[in-house]
Formats: sequence, C-alpha cells, structure tokens
Amino acid sequence: MWLVLALLSSVFAALTTILAKVGIEGVNSNLATAIRTAVVLFMSWGMVFLTNAQQGLGQINRKSWLFLILSGLATGASWLCYYKALQMGEASRVVPIDKLSVVITMIMAFVFLHEQFTVKSIIGCILIGTGTLLMVL
Repeated sequence: MWLVLALLSSVFAALTTILAKVGIEGVNSNLATAIRTAVVLFMSWGMVFLTNAQQGLGQINRKSWLFLILSGLATGASWLCYYKALQMGEASRVVPIDKLSVVITMIMAFVFLHEQFTVKSIIGCILIGTGTLLMVL
C-alpha cells in the first residue's frame, strides 16, 4: 500500500506544480503560498476530524511537538522559496532542482539519523545529482 500512496503522492506533486505555475501568474508568490497553505490546512484538519484522530493531541510529547513545529517551519520556508522560484523560472527547471531534496535528505539521514548508505543508494544519489545538472544546464 505504501508504494501506491507514494506513487499517488508523486502524481499529486506533479499536478501541484503545473496548477501552481498557471495559478501564480500575476499573483504575489507569498500570497499564492498562503492560499495554498490555507487549503492544505483545511484538508489536513478535515482528515484529522474525519478519522477521529484529534483525540491523540494530548498524547504528543514535547520532543515530538518541537520537531513537528520545526518541520512545519521548514515546509513553510520550502514552499515560499519554491513558489517564488516557480514564478520567476520555468517549471521544468525549478522542479529538478527542488527534487535535489532527495539527495540532501539521504545525506542528512546518514549524518543525523545514522542510516546506512549502500552502494545502490550512493549510485542513486550520484545519478539524481547528475540528472539534475543535465536538466537545468
């Protein structure tokens, strides 16, 4: 099931970029990000209440709160930068650079989470990095 959800996530991420590129024309990128974020916020809390997950709020510990808030701040910064880049550049050039996050995540997972690199993952990182360079040059 995780594979189906990951593939759907990829399709929705692609749609997000195409729809945003069309919608951002003539709109301040920060305002566009705020509108997008409001929609995401509404959908997220809708799912929380639909699945009755709100009861778990009181069970979240301080460490989880801290890291979820920091993650939210990182997401907000990413979206603000992404929308501004998308407004200024071509989607076909912005998206590959944005997806370097895969390589950066793998490096950070190795450094901070002590996850193991395999020969396959190192080759994958090199290919993603090289592919990104080829697409944006």
